[in-house]
Amino acid sequence: MGATSHQAGAAGRAPTADRPSSLRNVVLVGHSGAGKTTLVEALALTAGAVNRAGRVEDGTAVSDYDEIEHRQQRSVQLSLVPVEWAGIKINILDTPGYADFVGELRAGLRAADAALFVVSSSDGIDGATRMLWDECAAVGMPRAIVVTHLEAARADYAQMAAVCGENFGADDPDAVIPLYLPLYGPPGPDGHAPVAGLLGLLSRRVYDYTSGERVERDPEPAELALISDARSRLIEGIIAESEDESLMDRYLGGEDIDFKTLVDDLERAVARGTFHPVLMAAPAADGARQGLGTVELLELITGGFPTPLERAAVAVTAPDGAERPAVTCDPDGPLVAEVVKTSSDPYVGRVSLVRVFSGTLRPEETVHVSGHGLADRGHEDHDVDERIGTLTSPFGKQQHTLTQVIAGDLACVAKLTRAETGDTLSAKDRPLLMQPWQMPDPLLPLAIEAHSKADEDKLSQGLARLVAEDPTMRLEQNPDTHQVVLWCLGEAHQDVALERLRARYGVQVDPVPHKVSLRETFGAKASGRGRHVKQSGGHGQFAICEIEVEPLPPGSGIEFVDKVVGGAVPRQFIPSVEKGVRTQAARGVAAGYPLVDVRITLLDGKAHSVDSSDAAFQTAGALALREAAAEARIHLLEPVAELAVLVPDEYVGPVMSDLAGRRGRVVGTEQAGAGRTQVRAEIPEIEIGRYAVELRSVSHGTGRFTRAYARHEPMPPQIADKVREQAEKGT
Repeated sequence: MGATSHQAGAAGRAPTADRPSSLRNVVLVGHSGAGKTTLVEALALTAGAVNRAGRVEDGTAVSDYDEIEHRQQRSVQLSLVPVEWAGIKINILDTPGYADFVGELRAGLRAADAALFVVSSSDGIDGATRMLWDECAAVGMPRAIVVTHLEAARADYAQMAAVCGENFGADDPDAVIPLYLPLYGPPGPDGHAPVAGLLGLLSRRVYDYTSGERVERDPEPAELALISDARSRLIEGIIAESEDESLMDRYLGGEDIDFKTLVDDLERAVARGTFHPVLMAAPAADGARQGLGTVELLELITGGFPTPLERAAVAVTAPDGAERPAVTCDPDGPLVAEVVKTSSDPYVGRVSLVRVFSGTLRPEETVHVSGHGLADRGHEDHDVDERIGTLTSPFGKQQHTLTQVIAGDLACVAKLTRAETGDTLSAKDRPLLMQPWQMPDPLLPLAIEAHSKADEDKLSQGLARLVAEDPTMRLEQNPDTHQVVLWCLGEAHQDVALERLRARYGVQVDPVPHKVSLRETFGAKASGRGRHVKQSGGHGQFAICEIEVEPLPPGSGIEFVDKVVGGAVPRQFIPSVEKGVRTQAARGVAAGYPLVDVRITLLDGKAHSVDSSDAAFQTAGALALREAAAEARIHLLEPVAELAVLVPDEYVGPVMSDLAGRRGRVVGTEQAGAGRTQVRAEIPEIEIGRYAVELRSVSHGTGRFTRAYARHEPMPPQIADKVREQAEKGT
């Protein structure tokens, strides 16, 4: 690599592809602040797609052009930047690095055929990035690494390359090797020597960027001596992955393997996902046309990353689950496309970013929209026909109109009013469904209320649009607490949700404390007498009933028993008493939470031939239950969750200690793969409202957890007393 000449695409012209072999889909991943967006702009500049300020024709940024991203100074959504290099269209997918937006990252992985891991030479590699590497390895996704922030005073490329080998090459250290060594310029006033060029290990050529342009030259003797050991290791790593089994013997026998053979084997190994080269890149200096290492990176993407044709066949079913043959990347095959991202434009309306896996998508045609599996997050199942609108290729805020989108390509589709992220588009006469990718569970609750009456009128529609765009968000209308709750992935995710509600949909909401669904129950048997007697002209009200309340085992609910003898309470009014006590039980008897797990027995009562009524006995039943509660100790029951926390082994101790401090009970641990442990615990839900945020701190961003309701159990008296005090104060 690095010995060929390539021509950039023309600025202002939308890259197009007429066959899958001339497409490359690559997703950039890495932790927040690693320099992914800066790298995208540098690649676009080198490819001739933007000006030297990193702007497209209308002056906007090629990536991170959303107003929310400007305000938060970070990427919060998946962005597509198509560029052209050497006649190849490259769809670059820029993903957010912050953990709260992992849903956007997963969408990028779904749409891409290869991943470029961006790591900062000054910040290193975090645990979340290592986990993502393992995840990509599990599905065989081709990967390469690019080291950024070479200009930082503490940057050390050699050390960072070694760190990459340690973190990403645990199974095969010889499969993670640099393709280039840095060529340093003269040190500055601070003593830091900047990287001014690259030494090609395979080509044995120097690519000098000192002048602001990429200049290729022969290495000087001292430079050539620098690459000897590194070149030998690289060649041995490539040959080890070669399909030519005789190549290693020839090399060890002293034969000088020709450059083309090595490059061809390298590219095949990268495309297979068995070899992962390390490169470096830096943005262009002021006045320069190319960033350091960007040409080399574009060469790797076009030459080493797989085409869509090399992606495994996609499994599909009919919408009803019936089996259908898998589809391959064939423009003439049956139409199968997937919505990987949904967004709203104030002028265009809903815009869907779509990856076409088979067939050809054309504007103004009717397609079938199928989607299942996210009903628990407020997303409807879809089996409808829709007419698609304009097809466009995005570039910053610009949209270039397309006449078609072939298998393997990505584009934006307008006017799909029903389709949501994860839905499948197929031919209306041959509907198909792709299995949606796994979405992370939103586990951080955000309870909200409309700010005003005007906002209340728009809230329902705004929330529906919000969750349609983001399948990692779940909308809950809690029937117990009567709260509207948005379940998110983290605090930054919450901030973006509130900002989008306000800026896009004109809905102002106020966050309120999130409530858990508490219950009440009797701690011992108690009796109560309800007397409702009034006489104020005309028909009076007369109803007396006597009840006994006793606790039942957890999960028993409310049991009503009639033991009235002698007709003390007429038969027609016994259902009235039951209705009254059940209504009061639903309202609570101590702190306003529903009463559960008791048997209420009607023992006796009195009635009046004229003044007794259904309403009077309902009131008497409620009064009897309240009197019984006043005599008994009422326990507050809190929901307990089953928690499964997955963390690297080194964080098991801190996680277990943290759970114990939250009144949690660890019920077991088990190994969950190399170097990872799953901790299972039972913990009160009131203690884990912010656990999605706090686990990140305890585990340095490497922990994951799931939760499921287990049961309600008595709350400790001292905590229950505080809850009662708050209820009395009306908070």
